[in-house]
Amino acid sequence: MKIHAILRTGFRLMVLTTSLIFTQTCPCSAAEPVRVFIFAGQSNMVGSDSKVKDIAQFPPFRGLEQPQTNVRFSYSIGRENKMESNGWVDLQPVNNVVGPELSFARKVTQSIDTPIAIIKVAAGGTHLGGDWNPDQPIGFEMYPLALKVIQQSLQQLEDQGHEYRIEGFMWHQGENDMFNEEYMANYGKNLKNFLMRWRTDLKTPGLRFYIGELCTKTIWGMDLRPRMYAISLGQKEVATSDQLAQYVPTSHVGVEIGGGVGLHYHYGTLGQLEHGVNYATAYLQNIGVDTEPGATTHELRKLPYTKRKPVKLLIMAGHRNMEGERAFTQELAELDTYKHLLKPQEKVAYQYNIGGGYRTSSGWEAMRPAGYYDNFGPEVSFAAEISQHSGEQIAIAKFTHSGSQIIDWTPEGSPAKTRHLYPAFIEFVKKSHHSLTEKGYDVEIAGIFYHLGENDMSFYPYRKDAASRLQAIVNQSRMDLELSDLNWYVSQQPPTDDERVNQVDVVSMVKAIAEKDPHLHHIKVFNLPPQQKKLVITTEGIVRLGESIAKYYLEQ
Repeated sequence: MKIHAILRTGFRLMVLTTSLIFTQTCPCSAAEPVRVFIFAGQSNMVGSDSKVKDIAQFPPFRGLEQPQTNVRFSYSIGRENKMESNGWVDLQPVNNVVGPELSFARKVTQSIDTPIAIIKVAAGGTHLGGDWNPDQPIGFEMYPLALKVIQQSLQQLEDQGHEYRIEGFMWHQGENDMFNEEYMANYGKNLKNFLMRWRTDLKTPGLRFYIGELCTKTIWGMDLRPRMYAISLGQKEVATSDQLAQYVPTSHVGVEIGGGVGLHYHYGTLGQLEHGVNYATAYLQNIGVDTEPGATTHELRKLPYTKRKPVKLLIMAGHRNMEGERAFTQELAELDTYKHLLKPQEKVAYQYNIGGGYRTSSGWEAMRPAGYYDNFGPEVSFAAEISQHSGEQIAIAKFTHSGSQIIDWTPEGSPAKTRHLYPAFIEFVKKSHHSLTEKGYDVEIAGIFYHLGENDMSFYPYRKDAASRLQAIVNQSRMDLELSDLNWYVSQQPPTDDERVNQVDVVSMVKAIAEKDPHLHHIKVFNLPPQQKKLVITTEGIVRLGESIAKYYLEQ
């Protein structure tokens, strides 16, 4: 009893001491200077349409609603009515909105033992060509405002006796420039000048920039696809030509579910939290910090198969729900019937390319949840169901991009050429097959399991073409893989129910093409647990989705 009491008292003293150090001398009082990060941009940098109370819905990010007392924060956020810290405060949500800086800071401070500080200046609906123009700022004149806030914040650090180093500039902006023809055409040129001016004005010639990709999962990623593509080309041009500029993928992160058809313009709570992790991952990799220690240990040293029997290679493909956008391992652990799925399935080899290449396996691993935000897709329950009820040797290869639409998977693609997935998908299938056959196994591609695009169901032009685009993918894949009888198993959840799209009976359209093709199987998964939001299936539903697809396959 006395020992326990002493330990508790010691803990209180330790917390008190830490608090005093931060208040009076900052955790940077040691030799390490404060690493300062700048966050700037428009609404998806602000955190528009996110809510602090919703953080609790997403297990990997719980706790970020609380202040991070070990991180300094200075900010000016908004347009007409700005929210300003007027100096340094503890990092915390502002105005009940979730910004990417919250998850960024937690991941960085968990990975390096160095004090950090964040300066944020952002306002929705602002242009790089106008508001953020360093030479001739107009509108809300964001460039001079940001420069003033940054310089004042840095001066305050100096006045308090703290050394600092500007470590990185996180930039997320571009949606509004695509509405102005001149700004859109010159985005790359303007961004190059923007970076040059910051390095000059802050006297930091080696300042590294992290340029966030515009999210293709939003409605603008569909109905304004060519315009967003033009902005992305400008961003990539700068990231390619500037060795200190890096393009950070974000189109795979979660997006707010809107009213009506469900599509939205902003990341929302989940997307903002994942957005911050993306920036942190990019930064940590640049300084040589392994963001997933021990990841290579998942690779199988020896495949769990005998050469006396064939190996059935099962390909899983799709978008948001095949990737598992809102299915989390922490919630899986709470499901008594399914929590065993957290353990590696040693008899099933698994490799993956998810998020459009954001995360890939280094080779064949034992089947396990392997999402990049503690999430997982239907593959874990799919594999378990087949293993339990079949004597087949199975290997699973998964290729997904939750920020894609069906048009990205078609052989011809769209005007947004860099979003074309079909060539990479076919190459992934071929390589997965080859990596098994070269080891001497008799391998059969037993089927492609594709979950029909969720966002396509909410956008009329895409919904009406979904079935014909699917047919084109199926037909071309059989030719390119030289498998004329290749089985496709297409699962479909209840499509968006809204008067703006209900005139297209997409279920009947998919059923019609399947009835004409004996090797195209239409799996209606209409008995899943109720969804909290349109479009996305959550943890228990994703598990049930995998089971349903597997049971259909076994019945065949």
